[in-house]
Order: sequence, then C-alpha cells, then structure tokens
Amino acid sequence: MITLSHFIVLGAILFCIAVAGLFINRKNVIVLLMAIELMLLAVNINFVAFSRFGHDVAGQVFVFFILTVAAAESAIGLAILVLLFRNRSTVNVAEIDSMKG
Repeated sequence: MITLSHFIVLGAILFCIAVAGLFINRKNVIVLLMAIELMLLAVNINFVAFSRFGHDVAGQVFVFFILTVAAAESAIGLAILVLLFRNRSTVNVAEIDSMKG
C-alpha cells in the first residue's frame, strides 16, 4: 500500500532534481524553465498527497491554481524566449545577460 511518506519522498526527489537542474545548467533558458516547472510539479504532488490523506479537497483545488499560474508562466516565458532567439540567435543565458546596457 502506498502511504503518505511515499508521496513526500517522491516530491522531495523531484524537487531535488529540479534544484540540481537549476544549479548544474546555467546556460540554457529552456532547461531552466523546465526545472522550474518540475519544482512546481513536485510541490503539487505534495499538495495532492496531503489533501488525499487529510480528507480535504482544499489542497487539490490549490493545485489547479498553481497549474494555471504555471501554464501562464510557461507561455509568457517561451514567448520571451522566442523573441530573444530572434534578436540574438541564441538561448545562452550568459549572452542574454550582456543586454544590460
């Protein structure tokens, strides 16, 4: 039987993979966005698990709001990324950082 601790461990592992993805890969914006999305999904797993084992639907409702914000963030982030790629011909964070002024 799957217990609450299984879900918490799964969420912690996914969150650690996402943090490692942020620190290991500092060059590609697409991978950074995917790591942020993975962080949000790890938190959502914990919300759903606590909601399920606590017999309260508030956590599951909160997950829908998080997914809505994550979808909007992804759409806006990818639109900005496409514009930067058109102007700079790269998705390298170091070269985008040189736009300071």
